Formats: sequence, structure tokens, C-alpha cells
Amino acid sequence: MLASVMFAPDNPFMKFLIILALLAILASLGSALFFMMRKGDQRDDQQRSRAMLRSLALRIGLSVLLFICILVAAKLGYLHPTGWNPQQ
Repeated sequence: MLASVMFAPDNPFMKFLIILALLAILASLGSALFFMMRKGDQRDDQQRSRAMLRSLALRIGLSVLLFICILVAAKLGYLHPTGWNPQQ
């Protein structure tokens, strides 16, 4: 019963989850940018590269997970395409 209420088409819960996932993806991308731009000595480059790689891998994983979740939610009827009509 709770799942049917939470994932009803008129409930903004799905939009909230999608926006939250997009913010997490942007935060991961910003983290990778921070590690890339941070200055340090030559010995720090390997640690910085490793941290940037982890941030970018997390971003890719979150993006793929979000895409799969959107496909599953659309297939199960939790999300409905609305279309876009520029004449209106």
C-alpha cells in the first residue's frame, strides 16, 4: 500500500528522487574538478589522479543507475511521458 502511494503518477516523489540523483552526479563531477585543479607537488599527483578517477567513476555509475531507474520506472508506470508541443 505504501509503495502504491509513494509511486503514484501524481506524487512528486519520483521527481524528487531524479533531482536528488542529478545533484549527486553534479557533486561528483565538481569533486573531480576540485581534485584536478588542486595544486600540489609531484608526489601528490598520483593521489590526486586516483581521487579524480574515483569521483569520475562514481559519476558514471550514478548516471547509469539513474538511467536504468528511469527506464524501469517508465516500464512499471511510475513515470509517464508528457511530450512537448511547441505550438501551445
